[in-house]
Amino acid sequence: SIAILLYLARKFKTPDHWYPSDLQKRARVDEYLSWQHVNIRGKGSKLFLTKVLLPLLTGQPLPPEKLEGVTEELNVVLKQFEEKFLQDKPFIAGSEISLADVVALVELMQPVGAGYDLFEERPKLAEWRRRVEEAVGKQLFQEAHEGILNAKNL
Repeated sequence: SIAILLYLARKFKTPDHWYPSDLQKRARVDEYLSWQHVNIRGKGSKLFLTKVLLPLLTGQPLPPEKLEGVTEELNVVLKQFEEKFLQDKPFIAGSEISLADVVALVELMQPVGAGYDLFEERPKLAEWRRRVEEAVGKQLFQEAHEGILNAKNL
C-alpha cells in the first residue's frame, strides 16, 4: 500500500505537502513509512487481531495477561512515535500534513476499533489526530473508518 500511495502521489502530481519535494521533509516521510511496518502497523494490528478477531474466530475470550502484553507492546511504539516522529511539530514532516500522517492515523484506528482508546491519555497524540482529521475533513475521515470503528460490535 505504501508503494501505491507513492505512485499515486507522483503520477497525479498531488500538492507537494503530501510527498514533499524538499529532501529533508521527504526523508522524514520516508523514514516514518519505513519504520511503521513493524512498529505502529505491526503492534496496532496485533492488538486488533488479539482483541477482536481471535475471540470472534475461536469463540473464546483472550486471557487478560496476553492482551496486557500486546497492549504494552503498542504503548512502547506509541511513545516512540510521539518522541521520534511528532516531537513538537504539528505533523510528522513539519507544519503540513503528509502521507506519513495519513498512514499513521489509519493504522492507529485499528486498536481504537478494538476498543482501546490510545488517544485518551496522550494529549500530544490526540491533538495530532485532531489536526489530521481536520486536514482531510472530519466527515471523510469518519466515512473511511466507519467499518473499523464498528468492528468491536461483531
